[in-house]
Amino acid sequence: MDSDQFMATNDLMSELQKDSIKLDDDSERKVVKMILKLLEDKNGEVQNLAVKCLGPLVSKVKEYQVETIVDTLCTNMLSDKEQLRDISSIGLKTVIGELPPASSGSALAASVCKKITGRLTSAIAKQEDVSVQLEALDIMADMLCRYLQGGLLVNFHPSILSCLLPQLTSPRLAVRKRTIMALGHLVMSCGNLVFIDLIEHLLTELGRNDNMSTTRTYIQCTAAISRQAGHRIGEYLEKIIPLVVKFCNVDDDELREYCIQAFESFVRRCPKEVYPHVPTVISLCLRYLTYDPNYNYDDEDEDDNAMDAEQNDEDYQGSDDEYSDDDDMSWKVRRAAAKCLDAVVSTRHEMLPEFYRSVSPALVCRFKEREENVKADVFHAYLSLLKQTRPAQSWLADPDAMEQGDTPLTMLQSQVPMIVKALHKQLKEKSVKTRQCCFNMLTELVNVLPGALTQHIPVLIPGIIFSLNDKSSSSNLKIDALACLYVVMVTHPAHAFHAHVPALVPPVVSCVGDPFYKITSEALLVTQQLVKVGTQHATFDPSPYINDLFTCTIRRLKAADIDQEVKERAISCMGQIICNLGDRLPTELPGTLLIFLERLKNEITRLTTVKALTLIAGSPLNIDLRPVLPDAVPILASFLRKNQRALKLCTLAALDILSAVTPAMVDAVLAELPPLISESDMHVSQMALSFLSTLAVTHPSSLGQLSGGNILVQLIALVRSPLLQGGALAAMLDFYQALVATDTPGLGYMDLLRMLTGPVYSQNAALPHKQAYCSIAKCVAALTRACPAEGPASFVLYCLHRHSSGGFSSRLLALLSLGEVGHHVDLSSQPELKTVILDAFSSSSEEVKSAASYALGSIAVGNLPEYLPFVLQEISSSKRQYLLLHSLKEIIGSASVAGLKPYVESVWSLLLKHCECQEEGTRNVVAECLGKLTLIDPETLLPRLKGYLLSGSSYARSSVVTAVKFTISDQPQPIDPLLKNCIGDFLKTLEDPDLNVRRVALVTFNSAAHNKPSLIRELLDSVLPHLYNETKVRKELIREVEMGPFKHTVDDGLDLRKAAFECMYTLLDSCLDRLDIFTFLNHVEDGLKDHYDIKMLTFLMLARLSSLCPSAVLQRLDRLVEPLRATCTTKVKANSVKQEFEKQDELKRSAMRAVVALLTIPEAEKSPLMSEFQSQISSNQELAAIFDSIQRDSSSANMESMDTS
Repeated sequence: MDSDQFMATNDLMSELQKDSIKLDDDSERKVVKMILKLLEDKNGEVQNLAVKCLGPLVSKVKEYQVETIVDTLCTNMLSDKEQLRDISSIGLKTVIGELPPASSGSALAASVCKKITGRLTSAIAKQEDVSVQLEALDIMADMLCRYLQGGLLVNFHPSILSCLLPQLTSPRLAVRKRTIMALGHLVMSCGNLVFIDLIEHLLTELGRNDNMSTTRTYIQCTAAISRQAGHRIGEYLEKIIPLVVKFCNVDDDELREYCIQAFESFVRRCPKEVYPHVPTVISLCLRYLTYDPNYNYDDEDEDDNAMDAEQNDEDYQGSDDEYSDDDDMSWKVRRAAAKCLDAVVSTRHEMLPEFYRSVSPALVCRFKEREENVKADVFHAYLSLLKQTRPAQSWLADPDAMEQGDTPLTMLQSQVPMIVKALHKQLKEKSVKTRQCCFNMLTELVNVLPGALTQHIPVLIPGIIFSLNDKSSSSNLKIDALACLYVVMVTHPAHAFHAHVPALVPPVVSCVGDPFYKITSEALLVTQQLVKVGTQHATFDPSPYINDLFTCTIRRLKAADIDQEVKERAISCMGQIICNLGDRLPTELPGTLLIFLERLKNEITRLTTVKALTLIAGSPLNIDLRPVLPDAVPILASFLRKNQRALKLCTLAALDILSAVTPAMVDAVLAELPPLISESDMHVSQMALSFLSTLAVTHPSSLGQLSGGNILVQLIALVRSPLLQGGALAAMLDFYQALVATDTPGLGYMDLLRMLTGPVYSQNAALPHKQAYCSIAKCVAALTRACPAEGPASFVLYCLHRHSSGGFSSRLLALLSLGEVGHHVDLSSQPELKTVILDAFSSSSEEVKSAASYALGSIAVGNLPEYLPFVLQEISSSKRQYLLLHSLKEIIGSASVAGLKPYVESVWSLLLKHCECQEEGTRNVVAECLGKLTLIDPETLLPRLKGYLLSGSSYARSSVVTAVKFTISDQPQPIDPLLKNCIGDFLKTLEDPDLNVRRVALVTFNSAAHNKPSLIRELLDSVLPHLYNETKVRKELIREVEMGPFKHTVDDGLDLRKAAFECMYTLLDSCLDRLDIFTFLNHVEDGLKDHYDIKMLTFLMLARLSSLCPSAVLQRLDRLVEPLRATCTTKVKANSVKQEFEKQDELKRSAMRAVVALLTIPEAEKSPLMSEFQSQISSNQELAAIFDSIQRDSSSANMESMDTS
């Protein structure tokens, strides 16, 4: 019968799972009744199936049937049959799991939850039977967890709380533990009154401290609440922490452990409120980190026999009669202390110097901890300290960061000997886990301080070799040891290892032969490094080891059936061996190169092989590659057709360096080049051009075929591309100079000049992009410089002719070309140049005017004594100041310091006359000239600039502050220390009465924060209040303007606020550790309700903050969600213009990006407001679509960033 029943229930199960099934009232009733009956079946398997049927059944039957099911299950839970109780509680969990989520607004969930809650609370409160109580608590926690969101259980929260609190004193610890779990879920979603009740109760009970056992539970409960809802408990810490500190000092190990765990959760979850108590927490942790009352570490006897004694100790510890280790709970206290220190170190970046004074030495002392789990946590805490110290931004490691005193890095450097001494002992420990921790430590240490271990290599190498040779050690340990060895070798000078090569080679070689591919792969990296180390100094003779290294590598290189990574690393390693030691392997070389040829033909290994061949071709040993080139070059040429960018780039680099190619081979490659020279991939174009430049030197005859070919057509097209700049442009100029130097017929100076400029001059066609004229002009100048004999004279006549006879584009190109050539070649022998350029100043085209002003400035750089006085005189007398000042800017920016020195005074006084000009454009050029000029003689000119801050004219003050912006660059400069001393005075203009002066002060501050944060880091305390002050909307700056029949509001303070928020965004990247994040968030919050531009900026900030300081954002989440929600639900008026709709869409998308970023904070979705907003998004089609597309984008972006890394 049982089996029939089983089969029938199984069939019912599969029917219920079909979407198509429809039951009428009668069949519903029968099915429900039967399944509930089967729950009481004697056969366990039938019972299990019946429970499984409940899931699909709940969503198929009417509401009152679900209530029947729930009623029956709740009643069965109180039954005295254990099996029925168990199955019913599983049934209830299944039903809760199947109910529609709260956000769907279904009434069913609400009514079922009410019913279950009522029955559960009474079961928890009354029941004498512990197992029923445990089940009920479990289900309660389940339900609270599932229905965090929405107000489903809100009305029940008070009764749930009053039924749970008494259970904290239950005689059974298991009941207390589950009660704490349920309370943890409750505090995430309960209303404020319930939360206050709970906290008050805990505080009262902790204050009464009736007995140790309950006090422990209350402390555990407080820690759990802090972990689950840290942002709510923060305001009570002032009362809680003194109690916890008090209990920490009671002699009860378990209580101590819970107290320290509570501290850890406060540190992680309430960063702001815990701040004043951090020193207390640290001192308690340091005290209990060494708390080991039952064990005597022989501190005085620090030599090796103490270590042997320790090891022997461990062997016969079990035989001590008086005291057994099982009673010793002190290790739990030490572990809690280590974990708490880990939390402090990871969250309080600003205390690093303090950590190095107190925490670092204490942790290092505890590397000798006898309990393995505790030791692992001590190491982990130290790793966190190192990770915090790693210079995350360039300015931290910046030698001119100009921060006095001990920096964390210098303090760490001084502690290296102590760390090494402690690790040296641990590296010989039996425990694998301990040794792995040591390797992780060393790896992180050299990442933070490359080269720090140079003095200590002799001590560490034996420890690493010990693990490599250890027969009993696991493969992971060997991998870690090899990885550590590799990083140490890469970050330290070669000579430090020479003495150890004899000891290192045998274990590394045997690891290369290891059957496990991961070990082989790491060992090959180390081998490659050993080859580099062994050949870097003439004093060291690598010959005894060549045979071993070559043999183990070639065996891996020949094997066909090995892992992909091993194949690649064997190729790279062999490439290194041939590159550095090829001359000592005459007999092995030809065979090895043939293997490379085979690997080149294989799609999987071809890229790595191309890199290895490049390495060999560039070897100073001049390895003869001729035997393989006839086969290899055609294969390489074919790679240029492949659709794999990395392969193209590496192949071009390889061809560039292979010098032994024949003309026939070159032709094969040239045929493949035209498609590579295009604006679609500038980097590939750059490599192709650099290869062509090399050919012009090594095989000039091969370039003859260019004259009518495709390559030149592609080159001319590339010159006209608006994207040509930087490296690609430089490669283009090099190529033209190399090409004209080959004297190839048909590719002489005038031929190339006509090719470049012909289309513009002959057809007078305007090019689509302004940038193209500049690029052509630069190429013309490069050609002219390469032919000093025929170039300049014929060129100037050519240009002047074109300028006078041609239209707009001819004149534009002629002027730009004159400028580019004049920059490098003195053109003062052409007297008519000045007149031609000054005439162009009155052209009707703005572009021709600005080209003329550039040309004048650039030609002046070629001969300052001739042209600079002329420009200065023109500025004083003429009306075209704006253009002439641009010429002056070009001169100051490009001429040599020595050349400009004699003219500084006259230029300075001229600029001052114009710095109060009404016209803002002119003032900006003047400011840039003043700034660049100040860099020439900062000692004299910077104090002068500072003096003008007192000027009565707001225009002059704004020019001076803007000038300072142009003295700041992201590179170290002589002016930096001077600037650091007085930038505070310039930033005082943040309090200037004039709006515009305050705005440019913010722009200058932003530039400093972005390019050289060390200038302003120390000033933030005084600057931030003024910065934040500018983020407020000022009513008095908003005015109404009448435009015809309409009134239009204008906010004169908007630009100022925008500048302030831009500064805030920059500070997040460069000075995060100097900001009070909570004050910062207050202003971000205001910005979320401001104008369109500012909302867009603050949405970006929110996304950035979510990843930088998630815990602070979490505490403020409710206040941040509201404005985001308002933005997403705003409707544009129906009769608005199209731009209004587009703006609103853009705002919604940006707000959604911020929401997606906030949701990456693990606990964000538990916030009631956030979850309500989420359900609002999912129920609105438009918002849901935006949300999904942004989530997809962000996850694919994460994948990409993983790929590129």
